[in-house]
Amino acid sequence: MKLLIDILGWTGSGIIIIAYALTLFKNKKNIDYAKYLNLLGGILIAINCYYYNAIPPFVTNLIWSIIATLTIYKSRNRNNKCNKEKCLT
Repeated sequence: MKLLIDILGWTGSGIIIIAYALTLFKNKKNIDYAKYLNLLGGILIAINCYYYNAIPPFVTNLIWSIIATLTIYKSRNRNNKCNKEKCLT
C-alpha cells in the first residue's frame, strides 16, 4: 500500500508541474487542460499527504483542488453563456 501511495504522490507532483508548464504557453486549449491537471494533481498529492498524516500539505492540496474545481466550473459557465450569446472571444 505504501508503494502505491508514494506513486500517487509523485505522479500528482509531476502532473502539477506539467500543468504549470502548460500555462506558460499562450494557447487556450493548453490552459483548459492545465485546469484539469491541477485538480488531478492536487487530489493525488492530498491522498499522499493524508496517508502520511502530513496535515498542512494535505490542507494546502485540498484547497488547491477546490480552487481548480471552481476555476473549471467558472470557465464552463462562461463558455455556456458565450455559446448562447454567440461570443467571439
